[in-house]
Amino acid sequence: MKTLTRWSNTLMERYLPDPYVFVAILTLLVFSLGVLLTDSSPLDMVVHWGDGFWGLLAFTMQMVIILVAGYVLAISPVFKRLLSTLAGLAKSPGSAILLVTFVSLIACWINWGFGLVIGALFAKEIARKVTTVDYRLLIASAYSGFIVFHGGLSGSIPLSIATADHPFADVMGVVPTSETIFSTYNLIIVIALLITVPLLNRFMMPKREDTFIIDPKLLEEEVKATENKVY
Repeated sequence: MKTLTRWSNTLMERYLPDPYVFVAILTLLVFSLGVLLTDSSPLDMVVHWGDGFWGLLAFTMQMVIILVAGYVLAISPVFKRLLSTLAGLAKSPGSAILLVTFVSLIACWINWGFGLVIGALFAKEIARKVTTVDYRLLIASAYSGFIVFHGGLSGSIPLSIATADHPFADVMGVVPTSETIFSTYNLIIVIALLITVPLLNRFMMPKREDTFIIDPKLLEEEVKATENKVY
């Protein structure tokens, strides 16, 4: 497992492109398939792209509000104190990885925007207290909780299809959250992820000589710079 982790880190550091590259490639791929496999002309595909983009404007704004609201909640003084208290529970690198993953999973289940911010802030808080933890794995663990968000309270599709007159209402009707988010099979999957993901991240801890450690002073300086910028 550790050898695979080391190989994966090397591969990603050398060859993982910028996210925008994926966007460009997927756009060109869909454009090409639309021209080749449908009756649409290149101009038609451009029009479809433009109409689809603006047609998702309301949905996009909903996602922005979720992210902004989650961010505001996550950086509030109450949660900052809570994160500092929870970080004190981590006494070793292994417990640090387990704790940050579990907190991230819970937070992302509640709200994906909240979870993304909480996970990152909590990881930095723990890095200041457990100085021997691998910082790369700690940050990855903080964001790994995101995999549970679509089965949580802010899942985009479950909430969309539970809304009257949603785009596919004439095909599938309105599906209440009792049959999606709060269904037995979904809750079982969420619970299984709450158990397995922290353990998986823990098993990926590198050897001591391969551990990437960050100087806690760098995190303190970053916090001070952010506070000066905001206030």
